[in-house]
Amino acid sequence: MSKKPKPADGAAAPDLTVKDGKQVIQLVSGFEETGNERLLKKIIPACVISGALHVAVAATFLLFGKMFGTAEAKPLEPPPPLAMEAEEDKPVNQDLTRTNEGLETEQDTSIEVPREANVTIEAPQVTADPIGSPDTDTNLIRDSAAVLGNVTDSVIDPGLNIDAPGAGIAGLGGQLGSGLNNATLSGRSASSRDKMVTANGGSKGSQLAVGRGLAWLAAQQQNDGTWKWDGSKSDDVAAATGLALLPFLAAGQTHKIADWKDDDGKTVIKYKQTVLKGLIALLRLQKPDGSFRGASNMYAHAIASVALCEAYGMTGDKAQLLDAAQKSVNYIMKGQGQDGSWGYQPNAAGDTSIVGWQLQALQSAKLCKDMVVDKRVMDKARSFLDSVAEGSNKAKYGYRAPKGTPTLTAVGLLCRYYLDGWGPNNPGMADGVDYLRKSIMPGKGKRFDMYYYYYASQVMHFHDGAIWKEWNELMREWLIDLQVKDAKDAKNYGSWAKDDHWMGNNTGRLGTTCMSLLTLEIYYRHTPLYKRDMGGLKELEK
Repeated sequence: MSKKPKPADGAAAPDLTVKDGKQVIQLVSGFEETGNERLLKKIIPACVISGALHVAVAATFLLFGKMFGTAEAKPLEPPPPLAMEAEEDKPVNQDLTRTNEGLETEQDTSIEVPREANVTIEAPQVTADPIGSPDTDTNLIRDSAAVLGNVTDSVIDPGLNIDAPGAGIAGLGGQLGSGLNNATLSGRSASSRDKMVTANGGSKGSQLAVGRGLAWLAAQQQNDGTWKWDGSKSDDVAAATGLALLPFLAAGQTHKIADWKDDDGKTVIKYKQTVLKGLIALLRLQKPDGSFRGASNMYAHAIASVALCEAYGMTGDKAQLLDAAQKSVNYIMKGQGQDGSWGYQPNAAGDTSIVGWQLQALQSAKLCKDMVVDKRVMDKARSFLDSVAEGSNKAKYGYRAPKGTPTLTAVGLLCRYYLDGWGPNNPGMADGVDYLRKSIMPGKGKRFDMYYYYYASQVMHFHDGAIWKEWNELMREWLIDLQVKDAKDAKNYGSWAKDDHWMGNNTGRLGTTCMSLLTLEIYYRHTPLYKRDMGGLKELEK
C-alpha cells in the first residue's frame, strides 16, 4: 500500500482525488491570508488618506499665515535660574564630613588644600600668603555691621611713638593681597599646619580633639553671632565672642577663606560663616572710642582686641578690620596706668594678670603691617614687670609685688618673651621654666587650672627643648583624656568641663573649652620668633 507524501513545510496539504480511475494531485501553492495581514490591508489606506489630509491642512494654514503677516514662532527660552540664597543667610552646616584633622570630629583623613607652596621642604613651612583672600570683593562685614566708623579716616594718634621693630607705619605695606600681615601666624595656613603639628609634638589624637571642640564651640554661637559665658560673667559678651573666635582663627579659619571642593566635587565644610558672624558681632559691639559694649573691664576688652588683631593679621583685610583693630589697641594704650600696668578699669593701677592680656593684644598689633604701637607704652609695661619680678634673673613674678607664684610667673615669662625676646638661652627664662617644672606639671590627679596651663604651655613651647617635650606629652594626653567624648552626652560632646579656677567659675564650660582648644592648637598657633638651632634670637635681634 502506497503512503501519502508529506507536505512540504509551510505548504498546504495536497488534495488527492480520483478522476477516470486515476489519482489527480491538486497542489494549492502559497499561504493562507492571516488575520494580521487583513488588518494591515484595512489600516494602511486609511493612514495614507489621513496623512494627506493633515499635510493639506498644514499647507493651508502656512499659506494664510504668509498672506496675513503672522509672526514667526520664537524658540522657547529656558526658565530663569533660581534665586541664590544670600551668603549671610546660609545656614551654617555643622556636618564636618571630609574635613581635615583639626576641623573634623572623627574623620581619619588629612585633605590637601590646593594652595601648596611651590617648594617642598622638611622643616615647618612658613608662607607669606594671607590666610584667606583679602582682595576678594566680599564685603559682608562692612555691609552688615551697624557701627564701623569711617575707615578712610586715620585712627592713628599722631602723638604715638611707633615701636620698632615690628610695628607698621600707616600707609606702608600690608596692601590687600600683598601677603600675610603677621608672620607669626603663618603656621595656621593649610600648607603649613599639618607639618607644624608633626614637627612640634602634636598628634592625630590632638587634632581630632580640636575638631570635636570646634564643632561644639560653633554650636554655642548665638543667632546674633555672639557667644555668652555660662559662668558668672554672662554679660561680658564681647570677651566671650573674642575668646570663642580665637580657636577658629588658630585653625586657619577666617571670614575670607576660599571655598574649594574635594576630589569628589563635594564642598569642604569650613567655619567661614561662624567666623564672619562673630566678627560682625564684635564690630557691632565696638564703640566709637574703641571700647566694646559687653566688656566690663580691661580683661574683656583685651580679649576682644586680640581677636580683631589676629583676624586682620591673617587676612590683611584693611577695608573691614584695620580701623576697628587699631581703635581697640588705641584704647588699651590710652588706658595704661601710671605704673605701667593695667587695672580693671582704664588708667587704674593693675596687676600682672591683667597686663598679660593687654600685652598679648599689643603684640598681635605690633607684628601686623599697618598697625602701630607706642614704644613708650611697651617701655612702661616693662618697668612694671621689673617691679613685680623676683630674683636677680627676674625669673619669678608676683601679683603686684615681687612674690612669685606659678600662675603669675607663667604670665610674666610670656610677657618677657614678647617684650624682650627671652628665649631658651636667657637665664631668666631658663630659671623660670625650671621653677614651673618643679611647681606644677600637667597630668591626671592635678588641679585643672586652664588659666595657668594656657600661659605655661606657651612659655614651654617657646622655650622648646627637653622640657617642652616632657610638658607637651603630659599636657596633650591629659586634655585629650578630659574632653567629653561620650556620644550619649550630646549636649557637651567635644567640650571640657568647667575648671575649678576663678576663670572657670566666671566663664564656665565655654571659657574652659576655648582655653583647652588654644592649648591644643599651640603647635601652629604662633610660629616662634626664633629657633634653637639658629643660635639665638635671630628675628628679635634685627
